[in-house]
Amino acid sequence: MNNNTQGAGIIAAALSYVIWGFLPLYWKLLDHVSASEILAHRIVWSFVFMIVILLIANKLKLFWTDVKELITNRKRFIAITSASIIISLNWVLYIWAVNTDQVVQASLGYYINPLISILLGIFVLKERLTFWQTISFALATVGVLYLTIHFGTIPWIALLLAISFGIYGLIKKMVNLSPMTGLAIETMLITPIALLFLSFIQIDGTGKFASGTLDSLLLLGAGVATAVPLLLFASGAKKIPLSMIGFLQYIAPTLMLIIGVFLYHEPFTKYHLIAFVCIWSALAIYYLSKSKIFVALETKMLAHKKKYTA
Repeated sequence: MNNNTQGAGIIAAALSYVIWGFLPLYWKLLDHVSASEILAHRIVWSFVFMIVILLIANKLKLFWTDVKELITNRKRFIAITSASIIISLNWVLYIWAVNTDQVVQASLGYYINPLISILLGIFVLKERLTFWQTISFALATVGVLYLTIHFGTIPWIALLLAISFGIYGLIKKMVNLSPMTGLAIETMLITPIALLFLSFIQIDGTGKFASGTLDSLLLLGAGVATAVPLLLFASGAKKIPLSMIGFLQYIAPTLMLIIGVFLYHEPFTKYHLIAFVCIWSALAIYYLSKSKIFVALETKMLAHKKKYTA
C-alpha cells in the first residue's frame, strides 16, 4: 500500500470521525422524537440517499451485481446482514444516550471503541504493533480504564457502543465490498423492517414525520447525516490498518465530550482531565511512532536488548 493511498485513507477516516463528533448537535434537535423512530428514518433515508448516489455515479449495475453475489455466497451474506443489525443497534443506543443527556457516557464509549478495534486487529487480523505503538496503546488503555473506574457506575452504554462499533468495523474490513454498494446493501436489508415500523406509528398517530416541516426535514436529513460519514469511514477502512483506525477514532469522542461538557453542561471532573492527558499523549506517541527519531530510538533499544541478552 503506497503512501498516497494510506494518506487518502487517513483523511477519509478522520473526516468521518469529525462528522460523528458533531452529530449530537443534530440529534438534540430531535430529542422529542423517540430513538426508535429516528433510527427507522435513518435507515430508510440512508438507503434512499445511497440509491441516488449510485444513480449519479452510474454504479447501480455494480450494486445489483454485488447483491446477486451476496445471495449466492452464504458467509458474506451472513456477515453483511450481521453488520446491518449491529450498526442499527449501535445507532439506536447512541441516539437514545444523546437525547437522554448522556453525551459524556456516549463519548466514553467511543474512547473505549478504539481499544476494541486495536484488539480485534491484533487477535483476528494478526496486525502487529511496533514498540512505540504498543506503548501508546498501553497509555491509552490506562486513560480509559482510569476514566471507567471513576465513572461511578458500570458504563453499560459506553461498553455496548464500543463493542458494537468495533465488531462492525472488523466486519467492514473483512467483507470486500465497495463503500457505496456496501452501505446501500446494509441499509437495504433493514429498510423493510424500518418501513413497517414507520407505517405502524404513522397509522397509530404517534409518528412525528409530517407533523411539522422542521421535524420532517430533520428526519429526512438523518439519511444524509448517517450515510456521508459511513461512506468516508468505509473508504478509509479499506486503505489503512485497523489499528490506525482505532487511534483516529479518538477524534469523535473528544468532540462529543467537549459538546457534552461545554454546551450541555454535563459534569467534567479531574478524572476526565487525567484520562484526557493519557489518551492524547498516547495519540502523540502513535503519530510519531513512524518518525525517524522514534524509529532510530526503537532500533537502538532493540540493539541494546540483543547485546545484553546475547
